[in-house]
Amino acid sequence: MRTTKNIKRFLKTSTRIALIISVLIVIIALYMMHPQFGKRPSGIRLENIKQSAQFRDGKFQNTNDTPQITQSLGVALYNYLFNKSKNSKPKDSIPSVPIKWEEILKKDNQMVWLGHSSYFLRIDSKNILVDPVLSGSASPIPGGTKAFNGSDITAVEWLPKIDYLFISHDHYDHMDYKTLKFLQPTVSKIIVGLGVGAHLEHWGYTTDQIIEKDWWDQVDLGDGFQTIVTPTRHFSGRSIWRANTLWASYVLKTPSFTLYLGGDSGYDTHFKEIGEKYGPFNLAILENGQYDLSWKYIHMMPEEVVQATKDLNAKVLLPVHSSKFVLANHSWYEPLDRVSAEAKKQNQAITTPLIGQIIDLNNLDTEPTYWWKK
Repeated sequence: MRTTKNIKRFLKTSTRIALIISVLIVIIALYMMHPQFGKRPSGIRLENIKQSAQFRDGKFQNTNDTPQITQSLGVALYNYLFNKSKNSKPKDSIPSVPIKWEEILKKDNQMVWLGHSSYFLRIDSKNILVDPVLSGSASPIPGGTKAFNGSDITAVEWLPKIDYLFISHDHYDHMDYKTLKFLQPTVSKIIVGLGVGAHLEHWGYTTDQIIEKDWWDQVDLGDGFQTIVTPTRHFSGRSIWRANTLWASYVLKTPSFTLYLGGDSGYDTHFKEIGEKYGPFNLAILENGQYDLSWKYIHMMPEEVVQATKDLNAKVLLPVHSSKFVLANHSWYEPLDRVSAEAKKQNQAITTPLIGQIIDLNNLDTEPTYWWKK
């Protein structure tokens, strides 16, 4: 009798658990239909992707073998959850400078770092924006991966009209749905890797706005501006899909400058190849931050960032990808500390502006400012 009751109780409990799980699955499935998760490439776009030398075995591949996790998943997960630095975010507001857009727009050859990998350039009378994430979050989960206090120094509605918008890849900390959705009417051309245009069209961008290219493709943007889509060593993916869109960096040639706009990347041979083909560069803007030994092949260590600058044959390094979001275990200031120390050691010119500080591209500071220590 007791056994029968126990069985009934077990079945009842199991039914409740199964019902709860089913409801959660339905809720998650419905939430994943939100436009922010983008759209998979299809039709002619997918057929074009299949012709790419980078697309093999049903997905995009790096030039060299690139394991995403270099330690066991258990070790990587444990470290991420329990071994974060006590200083992973500033105790108070991060130092920054309120943006004065009228000052930026009235003079040529200036730029401003907007935190993490977002930055704005005013070069040769053109407005250029890279990887804008201005919604206050770098996560599709409500309340997740919030920007540091003080790091959001502008609102997306304050931005001027954009001539060229570059997106390095479709991860949430580089391609922000809310920001890009708002910017759509103000953008002339948006330059992306293969497949990324599917997200943009889903968000209201027109085919006339989107320039969608493969590695090593060259694009004449007009008025003396040219860009070359170049490799990085990383991966892509929104929703549950991985490596179905191409990650990229960009060479940008203007009438006055040659710039390297780096996307997320582990260190590899592509930096030297790009430097030999398109260098020297006046400035290399390289990702420096959110690294870990567990994923060392997809994000460079700070010392490797300096070596990559040397490989590119770049006069000055501007390190980004830090100081706004917690995406790794290190302290918020460690990336800038380490890259500055290595730059001094290797006699590499480096500029380290505050978020929001106006940078004069004709007269770059080439010594670390150590603002993060103050």
